[in-house]
Amino acid sequence: MLGRFTSRQAAVAVAEPEAAPEIDSPAFVPPVPEIVTEAPQESNPQLKSKLLDAKVRLHRRLIEEINLSALEKLPPEEMKKQIGGLVSQYVMTERLPLNTRELSDFVDEILAEMTGLGPLEPLLKDPTVNDILINGHEQVYVERLGVLEPTVVRFKDETHLLRIINKIVSAVGRRVDESYPLCDARLLDGSRVNVAIRPIAVDGALVSIRKFSKRPFNLNKLVEIGAIKPQMAALLAAAVRARITTIISGGTGSGKTTMLNALSSFISDKERLITIEDAAELQLQQPHVARMETRPPNIEGKGEIRQRDLVKNALRMRPERIILGECRGEEAFDMLQAMNTGHEGSMATIHANNPREAISRLEQMIGMAGQPMTIASVRGQIAAAIRVIVQLQRFSDGKRRVTSISELTGMEGDIIQMQEIYKYVRTGTDDNGEIIGHFQATGVRPRFLSDLAAMGITIPGAYFDPSKPL
Repeated sequence: MLGRFTSRQAAVAVAEPEAAPEIDSPAFVPPVPEIVTEAPQESNPQLKSKLLDAKVRLHRRLIEEINLSALEKLPPEEMKKQIGGLVSQYVMTERLPLNTRELSDFVDEILAEMTGLGPLEPLLKDPTVNDILINGHEQVYVERLGVLEPTVVRFKDETHLLRIINKIVSAVGRRVDESYPLCDARLLDGSRVNVAIRPIAVDGALVSIRKFSKRPFNLNKLVEIGAIKPQMAALLAAAVRARITTIISGGTGSGKTTMLNALSSFISDKERLITIEDAAELQLQQPHVARMETRPPNIEGKGEIRQRDLVKNALRMRPERIILGECRGEEAFDMLQAMNTGHEGSMATIHANNPREAISRLEQMIGMAGQPMTIASVRGQIAAAIRVIVQLQRFSDGKRRVTSISELTGMEGDIIQMQEIYKYVRTGTDDNGEIIGHFQATGVRPRFLSDLAAMGITIPGAYFDPSKPL
C-alpha cells in the first residue's frame, strides 16, 4: 500500500526548483483490468423463488424459537453450526432439493438475514461495488467502476425490504415511517444510506447506499489512479499544512468526501479537529478528532439538532479546525464566521458544478440564515474566509478527476476575484468511451505562496509553468 506524502514528498523545502515532485507511485500505472460480471444463470427460477420464500419464513420462525441475544454471544463458527443444524432440519421437512454447496449457501444467507442485512450482505462485502441502489423489492442495481448494472438480488416482498431498512436506521437511532418517510443514516462501517418509503416512493421503498473503503484513499493513491497530478497534490498538501481554508466542490458522486479525507491527512496531529456531518462518514486519521452528527426530530416533531446548531456549539469546544462534511444550508453563515475568527484551515464540501457556481451557492446559503446583510457584505465574508476551491467531476467513463484548483484573491467592487491555478482539459473520447484529456497549469502563481514560504514550505516555480507537462 502506498504511504502518505512525507513533508519532502509534499515539496517542502525543495532544493532544486526544476525537480519533479517525488511521489511514491510507479512511473507507469498499468490500466485497471476490466472486471466483467455476468449475472448468474437461473437454471431453475421456480427453485430460486421457493428458496427466497423459505429463507424469509425460516428467518421468522428462528426469531420466534431461539434466543438471539444468546446466539450472538457465540463464536462465529459455533453460531454457524447451531444455525446449520436447524436449517438442515427445516430443509428436510420442507423437502427442498439442495445439494451440499447449496445447503451451505442457504445457511450463510440465513445467518446474514439474522445478524446482518440479509440479501445485501454479499454486495456489501464485494470490494468492486461502490454504490447499491434499491428500487423496490424486485430491483437492485450496483455501480462497478462507474457503470450501473443490475443484480440478481431480490427481496421476498416490500415487508421484507422494510424490515432490512428498519434494521439499518434503528442501529443509528433514526426512524422511518409514513409520518417521516425520508431518512439519512449510515452503516456501522461508515457507508452512507438514504431511504425513501411510501407515500414518497410511489413504486416501493428506495434505498441508496454509498460504500466507503475501510482504507480511505490518500493523495498518493489519487495520483496513481489519475485523479490528480503530483504537482497539484503537492500544492494542496502544502496548503493544508499552512492552514489555507479550502472548499471542495463537485457534483453527486464526484469524490468530494474521498478528497476531504485525503487532504485531512496533512493536518498536524497536534491540532484539535471537530467534524460536523448529517451522517458521520469522514475517516480522519488524527488522534484528536471530536465527531458530531445531526439528529432528526422525534415522533412529536421535537428534538431536532441541525448542522447550524452543531457549528455554533463547536465554536465553544476550542476547535483549531472545523471540518463540515457537507455545507448545504443556513450553517454556511456560521461556518464563514468561524473561518474568519481564528479557525483558518477549516474545510467543507459543497455541491456545485464549477468554482464560480460554488461561490453563488454559498451566497444563497448565507441568505437562508436570515441575517440582514447586503450582497456586497456577503461576498466580502466569502472572499475573506475562503482561499482555495478544489473542483471535482465524475466523467461519463466513471472516472473522477480534479478539474480545477482555483484561488480566491479578494474583491473588486462587488465581484469576488478568482484565478485558476490548474485545470483539466478534455480533448475527446476514445472508441471504448474513455475520456481523453490532460491536466495543465494556467501559468498563474497562487498568492498564498507567501504564506507557505512564511512556514518554511517552498513550492518550485516550475510547477506553475504551462509549457511543461504535469
